[in-house]
Amino acid sequence: MDELIPPTRSELRDHLIATRIAGPVATSRENNLDHYRSLADRDPYYQLGLTFSGTWSYRDVLALMAKAAGVSADPRHRVGQDTIDPDRTIDALEEMGARIGAALARGRARLLFATGHPTGLLTVHLTLARLAVRHGARLLTPGEGWTYLGDGYRSRRSRRIRYLDGVAMLDDHGGFVHTHDAAPMEHMLSVLGDDHPDLVVADHGWAGAAGEAGYQTVAFADSNDPGLFLGEAEDKIAVTVPLDDNVLPRYYAPLTAYLASWVTRAL
Repeated sequence: MDELIPPTRSELRDHLIATRIAGPVATSRENNLDHYRSLADRDPYYQLGLTFSGTWSYRDVLALMAKAAGVSADPRHRVGQDTIDPDRTIDALEEMGARIGAALARGRARLLFATGHPTGLLTVHLTLARLAVRHGARLLTPGEGWTYLGDGYRSRRSRRIRYLDGVAMLDDHGGFVHTHDAAPMEHMLSVLGDDHPDLVVADHGWAGAAGEAGYQTVAFADSNDPGLFLGEAEDKIAVTVPLDDNVLPRYYAPLTAYLASWVTRAL
């Protein structure tokens, strides 16, 4: 993936639609709207570690997601297909690349990577982490081995922080797992001492907790994870890239190459 020639913007747009990373995505309209209502009701699971100063009614959340991610703005559209605007995805990728490149250009950057999507977005994070190291960054790895009872949907299980090539994930009895939890990142930041990250690259609760703590954070988020988009609207998240966050890992290769090219052009 590191050697893939970056696609043009037009080529990437076509690829995003063909692989359903953007365009008509697999996430249903019903699922999106259910999550928007839950966030408007301040369900902590959907806040992803963030707090909000705005009122953010259900209609407000829907309107923001239409603007930021490109879902249908029509509140009467309640069932069936929903969308992510591929041009919004690409615009956000370019801004994310510029932010990462600017951090690396300052020299001896301290970066923190984390993902709650080891079956999808991990491949993107690993490539970015390796790129950062090649350009002199130091990857922070606080809290490795810390164990807690994860929330999950239905049960509480013992999980621990583990790193793969500098990318933090949750390990559940020998396997990396999907998580929305903010607690692992909250712990990681609490044990850093004075060694604060210059930039956090993350998703889900890993990103929310970092943004809530005041660190410059760039994030990936699906259309059914509105919390990070609200965080960006309230200036707690620097950039949120809208995309389907769990397609086949190989589908992210052109996206990652395009993003990496925007990182290097900012150096």
